[in-house]
Amino acid sequence: MPISLTALTDPAAGPARRRAAWLAADDDGVPVGSAFLTLSDREERRRVAELELTVHPAERRRGTGTLLLEAAIGAARAEGRGILLAVAGEGGPGEAFLAARGLRRVLVLVEARLPLAAADDGRLTALVERPHPGYRLVDWDGTAPDGLLERYLAARPAMDDMPLGDTGHGAVRWTPDRLRAAAEAVAARGDLLHTVAVVSEDDGAVVGFTELVVPGGGTGDGQHYGTGVLPAHRGRGLAGWMKAASVRTARRRHPALAGLLTDTAEENAPMRRVNEAFGYRPTRRLCHYRLDL
Repeated sequence: MPISLTALTDPAAGPARRRAAWLAADDDGVPVGSAFLTLSDREERRRVAELELTVHPAERRRGTGTLLLEAAIGAARAEGRGILLAVAGEGGPGEAFLAARGLRRVLVLVEARLPLAAADDGRLTALVERPHPGYRLVDWDGTAPDGLLERYLAARPAMDDMPLGDTGHGAVRWTPDRLRAAAEAVAARGDLLHTVAVVSEDDGAVVGFTELVVPGGGTGDGQHYGTGVLPAHRGRGLAGWMKAASVRTARRRHPALAGLLTDTAEENAPMRRVNEAFGYRPTRRLCHYRLDL
């Protein structure tokens, strides 16, 4: 059965991010698959095009996925991208499809979830109140307060050495405007960004942070964003201290929240140990595949 592709227009294109999209349909016009190619003009992602490809289970092994992949590859090359990245669940049909078409696995992210009903509030409180000489915790909602913004900005490189595999992604270069825009984007969709940070008593520097986004209705699952501690301050339990404060605050402020989600590179053993100690349990493994164009 012939398959036709229709190119779609991205209604949410922005100044630094846009998507190319295609809808695959059979000769009766019934949709059977789709592909979205995300193109960022941010410095750290200018070489990369990120693909999300889906084919209806009943329509697989009929060439639809190959047609969509070829369209995405052509568009990525036309945009001057040198790398195509796609993500698939480990052991699933998507992983087999990508591997069979010459893409290679370059990174595995382990997704994990903490059911908040299982979180021990007494233990969390004990962890938060445990002294960490020379440091104190601060927290805020949304954009960092003016008095902390520049110091928070100086702490963002704490995530520069997180494992990225051979994805081609570079370290994010944060600016005050970019920090504000990220917080405003979360607020614009009705969600709440809550940040817990560690401040050095010696010089007032922010030396670590952890971010959590909670759905606007306070139900469902929250999502951890970045967590990092500057190298000179690692090995002192600061990541767990911040995470305990973040989890305790989420549980107390949002009693209807069901759980918290996180994802961590498989090779990032220290952060995975922190999460496991709080009761986060793996839910699935996402494999990133790369094709050099």
